Amino acid sequence: MVRKAQALVLAAGMAVAAALPGQALSQTAGAQYFTVQQARGAPTVSLGGTVIPYKEVTLSAQLPGRVKYLAGIEGDAFEKGALLVSLDESELLAKRNAAVAQLANAEAQLRAAGVQYSRELWSPQSKQAMGGMGMPNLFDQMFTRPMESFSGTRSQGVERRADLYSSGVQIQQAQNSLLAAQSQIQAIDAKLRDAKSMAPFDGVIMKKFVEEGDTMQPGQPLLVFADVEYLQIAVDVPARLRPGLSEGMMLQAQLDVGNQVVPVRVAQIFPMADAQRHTVKVKFDLPQGVSAPGMYAKVLVPDFTAPARNYPVIPTSAIRYNGSLPGVYVVGAEGKQELRLIRVGENLDGGYTSVLSGLSEGERILRNPGVGVTSGWSTPNTGANR
Repeated sequence: MVRKAQALVLAAGMAVAAALPGQALSQTAGAQYFTVQQARGAPTVSLGGTVIPYKEVTLSAQLPGRVKYLAGIEGDAFEKGALLVSLDESELLAKRNAAVAQLANAEAQLRAAGVQYSRELWSPQSKQAMGGMGMPNLFDQMFTRPMESFSGTRSQGVERRADLYSSGVQIQQAQNSLLAAQSQIQAIDAKLRDAKSMAPFDGVIMKKFVEEGDTMQPGQPLLVFADVEYLQIAVDVPARLRPGLSEGMMLQAQLDVGNQVVPVRVAQIFPMADAQRHTVKVKFDLPQGVSAPGMYAKVLVPDFTAPARNYPVIPTSAIRYNGSLPGVYVVGAEGKQELRLIRVGENLDGGYTSVLSGLSEGERILRNPGVGVTSGWSTPNTGANR
């Protein structure tokens, strides 16, 4: 972006140098007098806009709670990832502890179900003795069970498969309980993250809507955070002027503070026009450190639908203000210096100003009249541009 700002200044200087006749400027460089030159170009339209940050976000509450921490006030700068606002998360932490306990129970049930399945796999209950000691138990193993299998009243294979299936179901249920507990913890962790608003990029607090102790509901704004290192001018351009603009095009803007003229670059042209106002929003990149968000600025947009015009161009240093009336010292035929009122137009880059009326091409004026220069009033020549 620093290289971009340098390119803006260089391109604007080249544009003014092309607009003025280079030969006349070189001949009068450093001289006491300046010969008024005629510049030709497309007329421009001054459109008002607002200086806005390059990036701006409004952080809002994602869950109900009380504001526990607020990082600073308007104008405080923070790096990306810094904690800006934090809500009280005591209830969420309690729920998370309960979910962690459920997770531990699910893990224990899963281990127990696995042990039961292994036991049934290697030591089936269907093949175990009925219990007891001595002859009854021996008789049961040697005669009773074989007779049950022979007569079809009992099948140890079916019993074993049923027991294995039951143990497998217990494992599946334990796994489902484990997954449910893990999902519950993940949901609570997401809410814990939502309870803290972090800086999405390097920037400053533009406006805060809360104080510590305020009770918030989901959707309520917390603060506005913006990147003010790089600024832009947002302008609603009439649709008829849209064809004369293209991304990357260099123009000039006049700032509200000090009437400073700076070069700007067309950064973004919105694809659709406003249906009610029939305007297209256009954003212009500003050089660094020349303005602040929210200030007013005017951008000079060329109007190629209007016929080209000729207008005189003079050094800005030649203009002297008598109260609110601008004027220049014109050198007459006898070498006398006479003060003449003029109507000034646009401030051009390179220290030049266009003149709407009061001067004509070829007249000579003082380039930088001193404080002691005085004269009577002079009326414009008949051929002066009006």
